[in-house]
Amino acid sequence: MATPADIPADADAPVETPADPPSSPEAVTLLLVRHGMTDATGPRLAGRAPNVHLNDNGRGQAAHLASRLEGIVPAALVSSPLERCQETAEAISERLGAPVITDERFVECDYGSWTGRSLTDLAAEPLWRVVQDHPSAARFPGGEALATTSARAVEAVRDWNGRLLQQASAGDPPPLYVVCSHGDVIKAIIADALGLHLDLFQRLRVDPCSVTSITYTRTRPFLNKLNDTGEPLSGALPTAAEAKGDAAVGGGAGQGNRTERAPGTSHLP
Repeated sequence: MATPADIPADADAPVETPADPPSSPEAVTLLLVRHGMTDATGPRLAGRAPNVHLNDNGRGQAAHLASRLEGIVPAALVSSPLERCQETAEAISERLGAPVITDERFVECDYGSWTGRSLTDLAAEPLWRVVQDHPSAARFPGGEALATTSARAVEAVRDWNGRLLQQASAGDPPPLYVVCSHGDVIKAIIADALGLHLDLFQRLRVDPCSVTSITYTRTRPFLNKLNDTGEPLSGALPTAAEAKGDAAVGGGAGQGNRTERAPGTSHLP
């Protein structure tokens, strides 16, 4: 029979097991940023036209956006090559200290002969109804199909997600990166994350200098924020034109520039 002297003093102590080694991140978060206002944003379809720069309003929007992102440490800051996106991304870069990486796959849709034309004139074109109601079938004359725009942008997101997860070390927080792009490109990426057919992407709205946050996990993406501009809710109410149901091709001028409200909405908070 064992005596107390024969029993180790720590016999009743819990057995310590070695801690599990830190695991590598399995999720990555994408912040989609639309560029700020230009003189063409809203009235005309700027497309890939060169020398379309942020105006005073757009530069103010970009500075405000950069201040809202302060405290974020992005694993990458990526931008479309077009000037209005580069300038928006530079404002973020100056605030966060991250260099801007240009990725051609996030460039604006090539609107072909529609580039530079007013949205009022384009609304009279037969193709307008295809763009509104069946965008997956829309190909702009002399330009790109919206389905092609969607495919290249979504492929770029998949590529960046995989690249940043491969670069992350065990124990690191899930990586986060910022992409500055264009209205229709961002809407296509959001639609893909939500499992929406491209024909439904016109239901989404992406305003200038808005932020949309999506976290991609092993099983599914999660939409954290959509079209967040930090502005009061009243600014997101539709104009009379929007209340008729057509989406602004290219993304439109956004809530900060909505001057004509739909009837019955101006009194809302």
